[in-house]
Amino acid sequence: MQKTITVTVNGRTYERTVPIRLLLVDFIRDKCGLTGTHVGCSYEGRCGACTVQIEGRAHKSCMKLAVQADGKAITTIEGLSRGGKLHRLQETFRRYHALQCGFCTSGILMNAADFLDENINPNEEDVRRALVGNLCRCTGYAHIVEAILAASAMRHGLKPEPPPAETEGAP
Repeated sequence: MQKTITVTVNGRTYERTVPIRLLLVDFIRDKCGLTGTHVGCSYEGRCGACTVQIEGRAHKSCMKLAVQADGKAITTIEGLSRGGKLHRLQETFRRYHALQCGFCTSGILMNAADFLDENINPNEEDVRRALVGNLCRCTGYAHIVEAILAASAMRHGLKPEPPPAETEGAP
């Protein structure tokens, strides 16, 4: 069985006829050609690498059917930056060395962007709790947490703690 759906992904409208059981992550990757959204846990919803925003809220796209997104606005990692300028989270992830292989990074960024929209002044514990649904196999999360806290501080016009490489005595 098939259904025609219309979704707006990163500001672009897509109308496609899809199988009703097609997962949203596969729609995004295969029908929209946006490969920044990853599948890391064999469609089990455990790793968060497939996280996108639907109507501004973070969702694991391997746990949603494409037909559930009909008529909705979706933002993927490709749509997080605006006008060629990195989103403040992308910038702090770069500055704070908050990624290793990068496979999980898009999902973490999409989750963190939603989290920061909902949390005015998070602390380290708040950030770590928000990241529970995102699995990174390469890092110990310390730099990821620092980058998210720095992005939060920047949002409020505060100067964040310097990245590890910029601290006194660093090479």
